[in-house]
Amino acid sequence: MQASASAASLTPPAKSPRSLFFRRFGKEKIAIFGLTIIILFSLLALLAPVLAPYDPLYQNISDSLSPPSAAHWLGADKLGRDILSRLLYGARISLATGLSVVALASVTGTLVGAFAGYAGKWWDEGLMRITDIFFAFPSLILAMAIAGALGPSLRNALIAVAVVTWPIYARLARGQVLVLRRRDFVEAAHAVGAGHGLILRRHLFPNMLSPLLVQASFDMGTTILSVAGLSFIGFGAQPPTPEWGVMISEGRNYITTHWWLTFFPAIATLLSVAGFNLVGDGLRDVLDPRLRR
Repeated sequence: MQASASAASLTPPAKSPRSLFFRRFGKEKIAIFGLTIIILFSLLALLAPVLAPYDPLYQNISDSLSPPSAAHWLGADKLGRDILSRLLYGARISLATGLSVVALASVTGTLVGAFAGYAGKWWDEGLMRITDIFFAFPSLILAMAIAGALGPSLRNALIAVAVVTWPIYARLARGQVLVLRRRDFVEAAHAVGAGHGLILRRHLFPNMLSPLLVQASFDMGTTILSVAGLSFIGFGAQPPTPEWGVMISEGRNYITTHWWLTFFPAIATLLSVAGFNLVGDGLRDVLDPRLRR
């Protein structure tokens, strides 16, 4: 009895899924680098009113097209507005748009896909044919058409990107439900009389969270890039909004002579998108058992 008790005391306690996740994610050095970029941009966005040396809309024509200097660390645009200040406030817009679109698209798509996969029959057939209609068009072209029909503005650009993004989550959620609803724990829940809402909420949604989380991390970067692209061609945010796509659009005519007008907002867009993509790669490696090393 004493030997068994001592052996049991030497057995390490089982680690929780959360601790295992953080341990595995901590080994993903590239993902940690991406997370560092995201945290840095988030801090810059939150502290923009403190860190920005100028008001992002303040114009000083005497500083028009000034190169990087002590007065304007990243230079000034054609209206004499400080590029650093506009970049910092632009980080707020880009991160907020990414979160808004991904939240709206993921919730809508997950609910539609989960219902279609769980209900089956003609519900499944009808809802999936609707998603197929969205997949039939190139996403950027469809977003441009929707944004153009609604009118050029940042809000309408967010709606357009969300409309073309939610079918991805619907397909993903449906596939997960079709697999999970045949599992033993779901059959057991049916056997004890659990309601459909309880089964979806307690058994299906938690088990489909991992692939949805990975998809959302990738879509954050895609959304930031898409909204910036719509703003660049005039369908998204409008001047003088300090948005990265608008800044690149305003500086494109000076790209050969005043490089800082487009270089810094382009680098900010590149780093933010790369950060979310790196985190998505890390999450995929950690959460997908087939990819664990």
